[in-house]
Amino acid sequence: MNSALVIIFATMLGALGLGVVARRGRRMSLEQWTVGGRGFGTLFVFLLSAGEIYTTFTFLGGSGWAYGRGAPTFYILAYGSLAYVISYWLLPAIWRYATAERLHTQPDFFARKYDSSALGVLVAIVGVVALIPYMVLQLKGLGIIVDAASGGAISRTAAIWIGAAVVTIYVMVSGIHGSAWTAVVKDILILAVVLFLGIYLPAHYYGGWQPMFEAIDKAKPGFLTLKPHGQSIVWFDSTVVLTALGFYMWPHAIAAVFTARSDRVFRRNAVFMPLYQVILGFVFLVGFAAILQVPGLKDGDLSLFRLSIKTFDPWFIGVIGAAGVLTALVPGSMILMTAAALFANNIVRTAAPSMPQDAVALLARALVPVIALISVYFTLRGGSAIVTLLLMGYAFVTQLFPAMIGSLMRRNPVTTPGAIAGIVVGVATVAVLTLTKATVGSLFPFLPLPLQDLNVGIVAMALNLIALIAVSAVTRGNVAVRPLAGE
Repeated sequence: MNSALVIIFATMLGALGLGVVARRGRRMSLEQWTVGGRGFGTLFVFLLSAGEIYTTFTFLGGSGWAYGRGAPTFYILAYGSLAYVISYWLLPAIWRYATAERLHTQPDFFARKYDSSALGVLVAIVGVVALIPYMVLQLKGLGIIVDAASGGAISRTAAIWIGAAVVTIYVMVSGIHGSAWTAVVKDILILAVVLFLGIYLPAHYYGGWQPMFEAIDKAKPGFLTLKPHGQSIVWFDSTVVLTALGFYMWPHAIAAVFTARSDRVFRRNAVFMPLYQVILGFVFLVGFAAILQVPGLKDGDLSLFRLSIKTFDPWFIGVIGAAGVLTALVPGSMILMTAAALFANNIVRTAAPSMPQDAVALLARALVPVIALISVYFTLRGGSAIVTLLLMGYAFVTQLFPAMIGSLMRRNPVTTPGAIAGIVVGVATVAVLTLTKATVGSLFPFLPLPLQDLNVGIVAMALNLIALIAVSAVTRGNVAVRPLAGE
């Protein structure tokens, strides 16, 4: 076994050990397992939020898009920064209500706000369906990392199975406590590795960032600008808006919100999280550096490792791989835990309301390996690029945004039937557009050429809003909606 594999597997075992230590002295009730007893301070919430945001996508998807697509990659920097601005007002309001009502999951929030268990079930189903491709993303990235770092000694398939087993045990043992502690190690390691790679590789091969971009522009004219059609400025802006609105609609992102001990945590984080976004810029620099040094890759997601293997000794490849593994384990654990909690707490418990909370917690942990196996199946069957998987999941969860915002207003204009109608129409539209691979241009060829580049998720959101407003107008006055806590 080479030194890279030794470091990677030692990191996996270390993460498991940290998970065991993190749960010591705690009874893993549903509240402890899912929201950490609501006792996390600013640092833990910050690192946990970063842990679920900066994933294998940070390592592989960002560099892969820079390698294969050029300028459109920078939408990733823009939408995260915009989302943090939104979080300054959005997250404290969500936290206050969830804490007052002792809620555990995102569907709990919708069900309680709209006084509708049916809406809670619908949101849970949307959440689970969106989380599966997100988990596939983590496993796919993990397979790439271990396969590349080992030089093919461990295949992607074997790496995916090993990674799924490790994260399953990790989640079942420690819940969110293990994720929080491992996020501390992960963030320190990924910060050091990504900053080093983003500075060293361009300097080593080109003499710096400016000479690198000059060389790329000379070799591939127009690659570093947005396209006149396709991934144009209209696509860029609409994708940034859509993904920023959906940023905190992920069920596991809301689960991290519920762990905080105070609403002040979120406003502090909103100030500092955009600085953390700078890390992604260094990932892009690695992808750009690889364009002329390892040309011709069919899978751009391999660019970071292909260039690193060309440049560094095996032991340092192991360090890079270890950081990559943690970017899969931390968010992967949050995703598995949240999906299991949604199914147990918001689908099964809704069907059997007399089910004790201890039984719900036990069922949630038992469902973790089931969801992991489903994710492995789709990982081995699917061939989508990492960024494509992420965008599809975003399109699903963003359909929850209008009903969420309505529920936070002092006088909610959205009725329960209106919220249900909007979500169903939006999600169904996303599903149809995804399966048919339709674009705005193919759907509406009569539109001006720039508008044909709109992200298709905008179409789903527009139909969502139309259905939400129309049904709410018809049913207004028939449904009572719970107010904000403290009103």
